[in-house]
Amino acid sequence: MDSGGLELALVFLLAAVLAVPLFKRFGFGAILAYLTAGVLLGPHELALVRDPSKVLAASEIGVVMLLFVIGLELSLPRLKVMRRQIFVTGGLQVVLSGAILGAAALATGLGAKASIVVGLGLALSSTAVGLQLLAERKELAADHGRLAFAILLFQDLAAIPLLAAIPLLGKAKNVGLGWDEVIQAVLAIAILVIGGRYVLRHLFRAIARTDLPEVFTGAALLVVLGSAWMMQQVGLSAGLGAFLAGVLLAESEYRHELEAQIKPFEGLLLGLFFMAVGMGIDVQRVLREPLLIVGGVAVLMLVKTAVLFVLGLRPGKLVARSAFLLSGVLALGGEFSFVVFGEAARVHLINAATRDRLIAIVGLSMALTPILLMLAGKLFPRKDVKQTPNYDKITDDRHPQVLVAGFGRFGQIVARLLRAQGVPYIAIDPDIEQVNLSRRMSTDQIYYGDPTRMALLRSAGAARVKVFVVAINGVEASLRMVRLVRKHYPQARVFARARDRQHAWQLVDLGATALRETYGSSLEMGREVLIALGMERAQAEEHAKRFREWDEALLESQRMLQDDEDALLQATRDARRELDTLFEADATQDKRQVPGAPSA
Repeated sequence: MDSGGLELALVFLLAAVLAVPLFKRFGFGAILAYLTAGVLLGPHELALVRDPSKVLAASEIGVVMLLFVIGLELSLPRLKVMRRQIFVTGGLQVVLSGAILGAAALATGLGAKASIVVGLGLALSSTAVGLQLLAERKELAADHGRLAFAILLFQDLAAIPLLAAIPLLGKAKNVGLGWDEVIQAVLAIAILVIGGRYVLRHLFRAIARTDLPEVFTGAALLVVLGSAWMMQQVGLSAGLGAFLAGVLLAESEYRHELEAQIKPFEGLLLGLFFMAVGMGIDVQRVLREPLLIVGGVAVLMLVKTAVLFVLGLRPGKLVARSAFLLSGVLALGGEFSFVVFGEAARVHLINAATRDRLIAIVGLSMALTPILLMLAGKLFPRKDVKQTPNYDKITDDRHPQVLVAGFGRFGQIVARLLRAQGVPYIAIDPDIEQVNLSRRMSTDQIYYGDPTRMALLRSAGAARVKVFVVAINGVEASLRMVRLVRKHYPQARVFARARDRQHAWQLVDLGATALRETYGSSLEMGREVLIALGMERAQAEEHAKRFREWDEALLESQRMLQDDEDALLQATRDARRELDTLFEADATQDKRQVPGAPSA
């Protein structure tokens, strides 16, 4: 079936659609479902896919996109704050785990050079599995989740010199890194950083003006894959390029829209990646050498669990429970291990049988990790998780109390009042010109995007929002957003700008508090006109208050009749007569107070 791309795609999609709901129903995660589907589809079982290496190479784009999205969550100031966790804790984890596992490999009879490579290869953890598990458990923002990300980031960086050193340790000749390759790598990173800071924003600004969502999606994919390709061309990690691009765009107004555009592709390709990993697990080899493979998995996970637990306590400064969860997430092997062991076999550091055993050990550790984490979650309830790490003091704009959708004249006034009171908010507007103008006026909380899209609301932290202010133009767009918010965030309050009475009725029917956009200012102007004609301010304010009460009661009574045109027309005629008599008792007194008014 490898020759038929369409058939292969159908098989993958069918496996995902069947496996994920089934595993979720029994309390297992999506990752375990993908891995199991991959084992069944792979060359060692049903053999529907005979060459998983091609699938693995293509599906690594999912890991690239995952790292881009993670980069969007960070920024250069935040990375600077996290440097101790990345380089100290991450460095100690790789060195200590690599030394212990390397010593274990040496004890099995491998040579010294091979043991070094095997130990360091096993010290790496799966970025894709680890971050996906943290995301499923909603623990990316927890203290152990952030420390796990810092360690994974260092591992990705450490894998680059490791891969470069393998040929030098093996029998291959003239394959080491020279000064020209080092210079090319540095130049590529410099070009990406400079281009990301000064070119990408202008690119997205021009594309946003086209108002074509598919072009924006294409541009987002171009940036992710282009930055990954650039790093790959100079011998660096493709994921590193995508991550850097994400970091450089983390503080831009396009951050949430980019995340919403990339997320669907990331999810599908990550599922394919996990399937490809499952295809590499040779169940028959595990059954032929059960003690060796299972023993290898046990040694790998116990050693890394112990090292990560100790490092989590010190220097990670985690409580014991968080340190245990950190070790549970990262005790598995990593996708880079497949590349490391494949390269080691190519240069004859290890033989093919040893490579297959190591791949089986890493793959089996990936399959076991979701199950072990699920059991750990039952033993240690989540309520004890410490959510705010003491090392990150940066204000996180993804946890606002208010989300303002639409940043025109209406939304800006609401936002300015919130800002004056120190209330954290985030504003989203689909008009790029409005976003650019507001950004130039130092309104950092505004982002470009379509607030009627669920993916964008989710990426903007809407789950934590207490109040939604729907101030976007267009009746249909505002109704669409209110429906979305009431469905997915029923605990939040919704205040919506209404264009007219009909719009207000529809918003109230959906459970929102409707405020007619010109009603309040018109009523204020009417009050000021009465005062200008000579009426006492107190009396004019009282009349305006009585009129507001009467009109709001009328709005509610008419809402009940909005589907009956005849009844609505009759109610409107009755309301006019009622209004004529509302202030009749004060008419004589009012006329006496207004100069030039005719006598009764």
